[in-house]
Amino acid sequence: MNKTQHSSSDTAMWSNPRFRNWVAVARACHLVQQELARQLKPLDLKTPHLDIMVNLVRHPGMSQQDLANKLFVGRSNMTMLLPQMEKRGLVERRPDPEDKRALRLFLTEEGRALAEKAIAVQSAIVDDIMSLSTPEECEQVGDSMRRIVGHLVDRHSGDADLTEAAQ
Repeated sequence: MNKTQHSSSDTAMWSNPRFRNWVAVARACHLVQQELARQLKPLDLKTPHLDIMVNLVRHPGMSQQDLANKLFVGRSNMTMLLPQMEKRGLVERRPDPEDKRALRLFLTEEGRALAEKAIAVQSAIVDDIMSLSTPEECEQVGDSMRRIVGHLVDRHSGDADLTEAAQ
């Protein structure tokens, strides 16, 4: 089969608006991530670092496990990323006053300042992209994505990590 020939399943797949539109969402998400990575480069940040910082701005004192669950990553990823951020003076681990074995994560003053700059970058990208849609269209997109998250969480309701991370 050459490039101009398509199988009937390929044609059916692409004529299905659910498939075609989902691919558009996935492509847009990928390109936004690339743009975010490009714009974070001058701050010497990568998107996983921003994800950590955003969560610690919203939930100071999270445990490493809670953060890993929220970001849909394994503890090994956190074990790799957090020391990098600690070395830069962006994050600190403090003992949990109620559980001496646990550590809680906090942004340092420098970390909070950098997080503000990075969040402003991310917000500007989102504002620019979403300005292409009316407020009603933005709400429709959000409603659709929240339904998808809810559906997947319901499907995996026994998976506490997924349920917690989706919130």
